[in-house]
Amino acid sequence: MNNLLKLFILSSLLCFYQIDAQYVVKKDTLSGTELSISLDERINTALEKIEGNCNRVSDAPAKTPTKILVPSRELTNAEVCRKNPKIMGFKIQVVTVKSNEEARKIATEFRNNFRSLKVETDASLRPNYKILAGSYFSKQSAADDLRNVKRVYPSAVIVPYAVFCVEAK
Repeated sequence: MNNLLKLFILSSLLCFYQIDAQYVVKKDTLSGTELSISLDERINTALEKIEGNCNRVSDAPAKTPTKILVPSRELTNAEVCRKNPKIMGFKIQVVTVKSNEEARKIATEFRNNFRSLKVETDASLRPNYKILAGSYFSKQSAADDLRNVKRVYPSAVIVPYAVFCVEAK
């Protein structure tokens, strides 16, 4: 049995010894590094034939894409909001007070008088607190609300301020 197994292994090796693959070294076309590929000679000739049919350099001039001219115009509010959610706009500065308690009291009173306007307290200039109302894209859009606010708070003015685009009028 041992002899039969040895004979089978030896004959298998001799059969496979006749089948060989050609060792081909090709250059990578993108970076110039060597790329080693083991493949059959028939496959190599077929690949070279296909590569030979490729037209790598064309005599025709390269087509440049046509430029699309967009007329220069002012962006709409929706286009501006898509690019930047927070932009420089305007708010109505109702009053400036010296204490946080007074600021909360006036903000509550303002909310009761003007329910359609969003009010916020800005404490960036401590010890002073600003009461700000509304969010507007321009001074013109804030003018109507300013007239109504000035009836109750005569010191109200329009000030430039960073506003959230979706809240602005």
